[in-house]
Amino acid sequence: QVQLVESGGGLVQAGGSLRLSCATSGRTFSSLAMGWFRQAPGKEREFVAVISGSGGSTSHATSVKGRFTISRDNAKNTVYLQMNSLKPEDTAVYYCAAGTLFAYNPGVYDYWGQGTQVTVSS
Repeated sequence: QVQLVESGGGLVQAGGSLRLSCATSGRTFSSLAMGWFRQAPGKEREFVAVISGSGGSTSHATSVKGRFTISRDNAKNTVYLQMNSLKPEDTAVYYCAAGTLFAYNPGVYDYWGQGTQVTVSS
């Protein structure tokens, strides 16, 4: 079993920055691929970024590439999402997820956090 707890969400003006954190426990962290997803009201959950267990491979959605960066600290069992140049369309609940595969499909992930709200005002 893996527990995930997100933090760092909030209200920010367009153009601002936030850093989300996802702390994990319960399983060897470095064996897990970690993903960030988001879900806006009335929309499906969508892929944002993923990082491999070692941190050597990452991938970001086209909509956030160049603005968001996923990273991890295996010594702290934590994955991060640095979000810069935020736009109102980034407003959503952001979830971190853990699984054994480096994947874009949320259905592949085994464990999920409770989510953290990010609101970007114009």
